[in-house]
Amino acid sequence: MGSRTTACLLLAIFFFLLAAPDGPANNLRVENIALSSLDTGTKRVSVQFDIGWDNSWRTDVNRDAAWVFVKFRPAASSAWEHATIWTNNTDHREAAGSVINASPDGMGAFIYRSANGTGTVNYVRTRLVWNYGADGYDFQNGDQVNVSVQAVEMVYIPEGAFYLGSGGTEDGHCYEYTDGIQSTNPFLVVSENAILTDMANGALWGTGGTTGNNAVSPAAPDTIPAAFPKGYAAFYCMKYELSQGQYVSFLNLLTDVQDNNRYSASSVGYRYTISGTYTNYSATAPDRACNYLSWADGTAYTDWAGLRLLTELEFEKTCRGTEAPVPGEWPWGDTSFSQPTLIINDGTPDSTVNQGNLHDYRDLGGVGGGPIRCGIFAASTTNPTRTQAGAGYYGAMELGGNLWEMFVTVGNAAGRVYTGLHGDGVLTVSGDANTADWPNNGTGVGSGVRGGVWYDGRDWCRTSSRALSVYPFSSRSYKCGWRSGRTAP
Repeated sequence: MGSRTTACLLLAIFFFLLAAPDGPANNLRVENIALSSLDTGTKRVSVQFDIGWDNSWRTDVNRDAAWVFVKFRPAASSAWEHATIWTNNTDHREAAGSVINASPDGMGAFIYRSANGTGTVNYVRTRLVWNYGADGYDFQNGDQVNVSVQAVEMVYIPEGAFYLGSGGTEDGHCYEYTDGIQSTNPFLVVSENAILTDMANGALWGTGGTTGNNAVSPAAPDTIPAAFPKGYAAFYCMKYELSQGQYVSFLNLLTDVQDNNRYSASSVGYRYTISGTYTNYSATAPDRACNYLSWADGTAYTDWAGLRLLTELEFEKTCRGTEAPVPGEWPWGDTSFSQPTLIINDGTPDSTVNQGNLHDYRDLGGVGGGPIRCGIFAASTTNPTRTQAGAGYYGAMELGGNLWEMFVTVGNAAGRVYTGLHGDGVLTVSGDANTADWPNNGTGVGSGVRGGVWYDGRDWCRTSSRALSVYPFSSRSYKCGWRSGRTAP
């Protein structure tokens, strides 16, 4: 989930808080923002804040983290800009028990536990150094600037080999081509090297072949380039689907022209609760997964947040991890599932369900018919197992059901040119992503969806189902949500 706190500050000793943080699924909060340690010579200043969230963890294998980035607006301007964060980690101030790992491109920083543990974290007086000179400014004492600190919960996916395909019969599933016949043998990804897609021994292939919504390759033979992110290298992905509260925070920091293209008042029903006008959008259920998104909406948010697109291969890695595949498995690693029939305290930050780990094709006691709260299954059971929580191998939630998630596909040439470039925090005047190798904003060609949705049949929620893996959602859909990622520093 995401959290936003905005402060208006003077680059002296005075500041005052303008807004309270959103209330996300794991209570991610950013509070007490201030600017300090202004250095007009090097054109740097520290952005200080308190940050914390519930249900945090770190193990020997992986961890959760908060991706933190900063937006700013000089008093004389109406436009918010992305702040460049100093890339030398030792110049930031880590709160006790935390690590700050700044991104090499200055887009933001990951903050996470310094040692193994679980539970609530509270990191007081964390400081990130803002290199405002790199943003073209020469602020002096007494200058006024508005600062917004944004945070998104993420999950670290470590480097390692993993399988594509479960060995089952899912629509369009991947497999290793063997002995001139279609096989159900899963394909092992052992590096980020190029992968041959062909009907040849040892090559990656799929039941979708070269045509249709579940194609695995634009031709045979063809190659998934080495630069295409395959999931072997370490990366981060959002712990939850993009929430309605996060999308509101995004809309409220855009220009009027940009938000006109990223929001439509005609998006109504299906448990969508966002409404408002320029700079005054709100959601009555901010913790609920955000639907009514198009490819262009998702890529714009990703670029604006300094994140990147995830690929469909990274989706399978996030679900399965390094475990041996189970034929027909769900994202939690087995073939059992249970559906809820009732939402308790619906629309509140602490809503739960009476049972289940999969929201798919079920009217939840009269209040279903759309997405439910991010992380709801983990919150509905005390100390849940991975199956009870409906969690992926590394702790990402709602990878199956709830909403379709849009990813870069391997099934056509437009997807395969993607190299994993990160967003630069800046959108076009019209509010579109501007990153060079991302699939087309308008058509979405090069993208598809994975993970299934509340509306359609449950078999599409299985980890290795590729039923619509080459189907782009160029228009907003009440079925579609979003999840972004970032290459690990």
